[in-house]
Amino acid sequence: MPIGSVTRGTTGTNRLRRVDRWIAQLPAFLSEPAPLVVDLGFGASATTTLELHHRLARLRPAVEVVGVEIDPERVARATVSARPGVAFRLGGFEVPLGGRSANVIRAFNVLRQYDESGVLEQWRRMTARLAPGGVLVEGTCNEVGRVASWANVGATGPTSLTVSLRLDGLEKPSIVAERLPKALIHRNVPGERIHDFLQGLDRHWQFTAALASFSPRQRWIGTVRGLASDGWPVLGGLNRWRLGELTVPWSAVEPLDFDWHAR
Repeated sequence: MPIGSVTRGTTGTNRLRRVDRWIAQLPAFLSEPAPLVVDLGFGASATTTLELHHRLARLRPAVEVVGVEIDPERVARATVSARPGVAFRLGGFEVPLGGRSANVIRAFNVLRQYDESGVLEQWRRMTARLAPGGVLVEGTCNEVGRVASWANVGATGPTSLTVSLRLDGLEKPSIVAERLPKALIHRNVPGERIHDFLQGLDRHWQFTAALASFSPRQRWIGTVRGLASDGWPVLGGLNRWRLGELTVPWSAVEPLDFDWHAR
């Protein structure tokens, strides 16, 4: 039986474009001539699965994308849209692939309704379906995809957190607090690392307000550089920052009581 619960199924065109762009540059994807990528919990329509395949096929034409959903009716509707390189399957966190292993699993907006106490179990269950070197990309975004964050999770646990924001009209970066992965969303309180991280982002966003006269992008780059000057282990470079992204190692933001091996 599929493992998990039926979600609201909210979806929409271009909602996951930010995380798709992230997946397209992952070594776990690019290192394979014919990677297998899973869209777990694609929702009420096939839109996000089809878009994921379209974007990834530009780089790896032989990519195979499998949309997995726990609701049989959603799977039946989506199957009408199947095409070469795109398939749909009934399932949940067990990620049924007929004995195959995925190079990348994208699980977006599927853990929001679960208790934080169940996140590690599902992370471990999904990563068990990865090929060696594979990555689970698990996170959340708002309804139009302009505010998003995700964790990269491998066989030995989470490795990074990425924040991705639309910079035009951004009031303050901590708006992403509402869209943190489930493992972090309740930890934005004094004393936790993620709280310090978001406070630092907001502080430098205010410090760099004058750079907005050049562009929101320049203001964001200044914000990221300011955070790095504070000692935060910022990853990546200008090519990612220009997109409104910021990535840090998971260890920099993980909950104080986090234990990958906890049962």
